[in-house]
Amino acid sequence: MAGRQRHRLLLENAQQLVLVCGRGEPYLRREGAASLGVLRGASLVVGLDGCIKAVGQADVIRNQFSEATFERIIDCSGKCVLPGLVDAHTHPVWAGDRVHEFAMKLAGASYMEIHQAGGGIHFTVEHTRKATEDELFNTFQHRLERMLRAGSTLVECKSGYGLNLETELKMLRVIERAKKSMDIGISSTYCGAHAVPKGKTAAEATDDIVNNHLPKLKELKLSGEIHVNNIDVFCEKGVFDLESTRRILQAGKDIGLQINFHGDELHPMKSAELGAELGARAISHLEEVSDEGIMAMARAKCAAVLLPTTAYMLRLKQPQARKMLEEGVIVALGSDFNPNAYCFSMPMVMHLACVNMKMSMNEALAAATINAAYALGRSDTHGSLEVGKQGDLLIINSSRWEHLIYQFGGHEALINYVIVKGKVVYQNEKCETMSSY
Repeated sequence: MAGRQRHRLLLENAQQLVLVCGRGEPYLRREGAASLGVLRGASLVVGLDGCIKAVGQADVIRNQFSEATFERIIDCSGKCVLPGLVDAHTHPVWAGDRVHEFAMKLAGASYMEIHQAGGGIHFTVEHTRKATEDELFNTFQHRLERMLRAGSTLVECKSGYGLNLETELKMLRVIERAKKSMDIGISSTYCGAHAVPKGKTAAEATDDIVNNHLPKLKELKLSGEIHVNNIDVFCEKGVFDLESTRRILQAGKDIGLQINFHGDELHPMKSAELGAELGARAISHLEEVSDEGIMAMARAKCAAVLLPTTAYMLRLKQPQARKMLEEGVIVALGSDFNPNAYCFSMPMVMHLACVNMKMSMNEALAAATINAAYALGRSDTHGSLEVGKQGDLLIINSSRWEHLIYQFGGHEALINYVIVKGKVVYQNEKCETMSSY
């Protein structure tokens, strides 16, 4: 027996305990995602440091650990335990919703038509610039809480609705504040090249970012005020072309940021080829990616962060998830939560990925856990239930984990507990028990 050492949490006797992977894999390609690791009648231990100490059959765990050493024990009989979900692409800091634009889209207006008419990103920029830091933080906090209740325990959060240094820094300070004050994990992204500011050319905006924004971010990182993880650019026709994108991404990489950017969404731009060349950790969207770009990403181990909500809401061509998987690309998922694609729920994203992008449920779960964590450079600590990893978990009231994807919009009645570092951060006692279904 493992002595009298104290532990934070014991999850006992789960009907299914979904490891996702169990041999320290940093990601899962198609073959690995086809059959995820699942234990039955299993238990899991989280230590006081918030990390997983043991995973295994319930009787084995029971013989190794004394119940008296646990701060909390949760009986998971008839329930499923999964890794906390990872949302690899969101824009959650902004003011001023765009519900009026949804009606325009339904009437047939394209994304770029709305953008060129002064709507879209520019509408949100105008409102975000006017908002105070506290106003932005309060709405951001509320959105993160909703993501947490939907099972996301690690979320990528972008700036990008400032387009000037002052407002971009205001957004990044808001994200930094949430990192320090909230339970949910955050990977922060500087996205000052989200659009070309009014009154500037793309070349002028690029110069401003390279010569002013990024040196300031480096200074703030060295002083410990703001820690940004990733750099993003909207590489798109009429926004930032390939060469502007290259300059900005390389300058960000030079100050230690991971490259994780928007590419090949509305037009084929050869973004995937550029990202592979620059050593990008991930590229998002990719609705218009070339065959050559897919192969380049597979060779470079550059993750494809696919966003089925965006293709659905904008009525775009669906990303070629099946082709990417067949070619060996590391496929991840994100919600793309923003004023244009208002979705907090990774279970709904997984469902859309399965129905519209023809992914299997196993592939979708891998894409929303270990592969999404890889896209953020965090798969050494997140994305699977393995000893040594952070104890971020979901407990769902069902005897089969697939209900989390199968029940479209049903996560509010399924997710019983959300756990971060072994601490219960959300508990829903009103969950409908699905074990007899």
